[in-house]
Parts: sequence; C-alpha cells; structure tokens
Amino acid sequence: MNPLNHVAIIMDGNGRWGLKNKNSRNAGHKAGLNTVEKIIKETIKNNIKFLTLYAFSTENWKRPKKEIKFLFNLLENFLKDKIEDLNKQKIRLKIIGKKNFSSQLNSLLIKSEKKTSKNKRLQINLALNYGAKTELINAFKELKKNKENINEKNLKKYLETKNIPDPDLLIRTGNTKRLSNFLLWQVAYSEIFFEKKLWPDFNERDYTKMIKKFRSIKRNFGKI
Repeated sequence: MNPLNHVAIIMDGNGRWGLKNKNSRNAGHKAGLNTVEKIIKETIKNNIKFLTLYAFSTENWKRPKKEIKFLFNLLENFLKDKIEDLNKQKIRLKIIGKKNFSSQLNSLLIKSEKKTSKNKRLQINLALNYGAKTELINAFKELKKNKENINEKNLKKYLETKNIPDPDLLIRTGNTKRLSNFLLWQVAYSEIFFEKKLWPDFNERDYTKMIKKFRSIKRNFGKI
C-alpha cells in the first residue's frame, strides 16, 4: 500500500458549474467553497498531512475584473469566518505564490499564516497568484544571485514549496486534461487523476475512491 502524504488539486469547473446551474460564474465559485470544506475534512480523515489547492493562477488575472474582485472578496470572507476554526482543528495555512493583492487581503493572508504556523495536523498550501514557470525562473535567478551550482538540491531551496514534500497524487476536476502551469517541477512523479465532474460536484466519495486507487498502484519511479 502506497503512503499518501501530499495531495494537490486543480479545482477546475467552478465557473462552468455556475453558468450551468445558476446562470452565474460567481455562484459556481461560491459553491466550490463547500467542496473545499468537504475535501479538507476527508483529507484529515485519511491522515494526509499536506493538501495543495490551486486557487488563482498568474494567468487568471486575464479574467474579467468583476469576477476577480468577487473571488478575492470570497477568499477574504472565508478567511475571516473560518481561520479560527482551522486553527482549532490544528490546520496550518501556507500561501504559495506572490501576495500582490490589496493591502487588506495581503494583511489577512499574512495574519492567517502566522496564526496557524505551529499547527501540524494538516498543512493547506493555497496557491494564489501562482505560476510554476515564474516560480522556476525566480529560483534560477536566486541561484545566479547567490552564485550557487545549478543542481536539484540547490534549486529546491528557492521553490515556493521549500520544505514541502512533492505531491504523491495530483487531481484535476472539470474534465480537462492539462497541468495549467501548476507545480511543474514538483509533480514529476505524481500519480495524476483526471475527473470529469466539475469541482462543485466533486464529493467525498469521489475523493475516497481516488485515494484507494492511488494506494493500490504499483509505483516504480523509473525502476522495474
């Protein structure tokens, strides 16, 4: 049985779900938060220590300004309402990506990270304004600046995921089969599961099935 320490998820399909069911992309983003809470509970239940959620990519800035504003308001309200509960559950929140948001949101993100920094039951890595290509370019710039040799060990020191194990399992919902500039270095040997369901329709049963399937896969890592 394969150990499962880290699950990464591309939560795709919120907007399409909203248009289909409520005639509003924003309604889909709101519904997607309910799925996030369900998956967090199931992650804890399965004793998985790291959960990385792709919430907003560097490319998502191309979306309509109204939608971006709604997304960030949704995130602010979620943190204000839930951070105390997350802390009580011994869940740590870490942001990966650049905090280039409003001063209010930046402050809230920093406070949330600081408040939960000592928790060890589960670490949630929230990928915000994150892009793997930018992450790698910045890492190489740091290597050059510090005049360090270019090798795997040194590069890892400058990734957003420093001190976080690489994902064992990557899940993408929404019936789309691509990585969308997400953790390109880190998922080199992840098992990748693509799910047809849109993110708000994804549930605990779907997640548990994937976990069980992952545990039964023969993983060779280049060996026979």
